[in-house]
Amino acid sequence: MENLFNHNHFLGYVNEVAPQYIRIHFPSSSLLQSFYHGGLPMSGGHVGCLVAIEGEQYGFLARITDLNLPDSERKSLTERAILEDESTFHPSGKAELLLSFDVYNPSKTEKTVGRYPHIGSKVYACSNELISGYVSRFGGDESTIHGSLGKLTSNNVECNISLDALFGRHCAVLGTTGGGKSWTMAKLMEQVQSKTHNKIILIDATGEYVKLSNAEHCIVGEDSYFPYFQLSNSDFCSLFREHSPNTSTILCEAINTLRLVNEGRLTSGVKVGMTVADLSVKISQNLPACIRADFDLQRLYEQVRNECVKEQGGKYVEDAFKLGYSAHLLARINLFLQNETVKSAFGLNKQAGDNSPRSIMEAIETFCNGESSILRIGFEELSYDFAVREIIVDLIANQLLRKGRQNTFKEKPILMFVDEAHQFLNKRISADDDTSFYLQGIELIAKEARKYGLFLCLSTQMPRDIPLGILSQMGTFIVHRLINEQDKKAIESAASSLNKSMLSFMPTMGAGEALLMGVDFPMPLLLKIDPPVQKPQSETPKLSKKNIKN
Repeated sequence: MENLFNHNHFLGYVNEVAPQYIRIHFPSSSLLQSFYHGGLPMSGGHVGCLVAIEGEQYGFLARITDLNLPDSERKSLTERAILEDESTFHPSGKAELLLSFDVYNPSKTEKTVGRYPHIGSKVYACSNELISGYVSRFGGDESTIHGSLGKLTSNNVECNISLDALFGRHCAVLGTTGGGKSWTMAKLMEQVQSKTHNKIILIDATGEYVKLSNAEHCIVGEDSYFPYFQLSNSDFCSLFREHSPNTSTILCEAINTLRLVNEGRLTSGVKVGMTVADLSVKISQNLPACIRADFDLQRLYEQVRNECVKEQGGKYVEDAFKLGYSAHLLARINLFLQNETVKSAFGLNKQAGDNSPRSIMEAIETFCNGESSILRIGFEELSYDFAVREIIVDLIANQLLRKGRQNTFKEKPILMFVDEAHQFLNKRISADDDTSFYLQGIELIAKEARKYGLFLCLSTQMPRDIPLGILSQMGTFIVHRLINEQDKKAIESAASSLNKSMLSFMPTMGAGEALLMGVDFPMPLLLKIDPPVQKPQSETPKLSKKNIKN
C-alpha cells in the first residue's frame, strides 16, 4: 500500500479533538483544492472528502463535514484572493472520525472508539487507490464474494462490497419516492444472481419487477394461489378475524372435521344424531394424521352450522344457543368466500387443466430444487380486500421460516426480498371484540432466521411504519434521500453507526445516491448506485402536453 503520510498530500493540522469529530486548521486555502500527484487524483479538502490523520501508533480516516473561515477573514474574501493568496486565508474544517488503522500495517482497520489523534497531528489527502483498497475489504477478506454497487460520491471510487456483509445480518433499503430504492433492489439482486449460486424469492407488491428476465414469475390471483389447506387452525382464526374462545373453537372443530371427511376418516360432517363417545374417539385417533390434509373450504359455512350441537342422552342434538352466537362468524365466512379476490388468492375458483393456477408453495419447492435464481411472487393483480395481500405474505414468510427451522437452507441460503415492505409489516387484523391479530411472519424471520440461512432484504419509503423490532435486526442499511423527521429518527434509532453529521446528508441526496452503513462495515459510505442492467418499472408517469388549436 502507498505511503499514507506523504508530505505532498499535506492538508493541515488537527486543532480540536472531540469524541465524534475533530477540527482541522488549513494553513492555506489553496490546500483545499483537488490535485494530482504521481498520476493519482487527490480530492483535497472538500466537504464529503476522506482524509488521513497521522498519529503515533495509529492513523485515522475521517470525512470532512463542514468548512469555514474565521470572521476576521471573511470581509476580504474574493475569488481571486482565495485562489492566489496563500497567506491571507486560513480555513478550518470539521471532520467525522470513521476508523483507525495501524500505522505500520495500514490494511488492519478498526472502529475509532477509544483512540483519538492528538492536537497538532498532520492531516493528509487520500488517494482514490487508498480508499478503494479500504472499501474492497469491507465486511470480508479477499476470499469473500464481493459485488459492485456503485461509486463513492466524493471521488468516484468503485465500491466492491462483501455480499456476506450486505445480507448476512439482513439488509434494509430505505428512502422517499424517487430516491432510487427500486434500482438499488434490482442492483442487489443482479449482484447476487451474477456472483453467487444462491436463490432469491422476491415479494413484488406493485409489479415493478414484472419484466425481470432470467426469473420465474408467480402472479397471485392470476396464475398462482396460496393453498389454504396448509394453514393452521390459528391461521384460519386470523383469516376470519375470530378471537372469541367459543366461536374460534367452533371454527377449528369445523376445519378439523372437514379435513377428516376429505381423507375418508369420517363419512359425513353432520353431527346431529351421532353418538358423542364414538365420534370423539374417531376424531382423536385420526386427526393427528390429517392435521395438514386438504379439504373443501366452500363447505365451511355448512360445517360451522353442523358444529353447533350439544350432548343430550349421549348423542349430539342441535344447539340453538350456539347457532345464535355463531351468527357473526357465519356471516363473515359467507362474505369472505363470496369475494372474488379471496377466491382467486386461495384457488377456490381454479379449474382442472393445463391453464389451472399453481400453488405458490409448490412453485417455491420447485424453485428451490431447480436452476432458476429468482422467483418473483407478484401481487399486482390482487386487490386489498380483507387484507388478503398482507395475510398471504405473512403465510409465505411463516412457511419459509418453517422450512428454515428444518435446516433446508443451511448449506445454500435463500434471500427473501420484500419490496414496499410497509404494505406488509406492522399490520394488525381487528376482530369483533376489539382485539387484533398481529401478522409477524416477516418479523420472526428478521429475529431468528439468520442462523437458518434465510436472509431478509426489505425496501420501503416509510421507515417510520416499520416496527423498531424489525429495523433493529437489520445489520445493513442502504439509505436514499429521507426528508421526513420521523423517518430519520427511526433510522437513527435502529442504526448504531449513524450520527447527526450523517443525517444532515440525507435530505440533499440526489436520485440514486445512498448512504451505506452496517455492523460489518468500519465506516458509513456515501455512494452513487450504478444503474442495474434490468431496470424496474418505477418511472413516474408524466403529464401530457395539451395541443392548443389556433
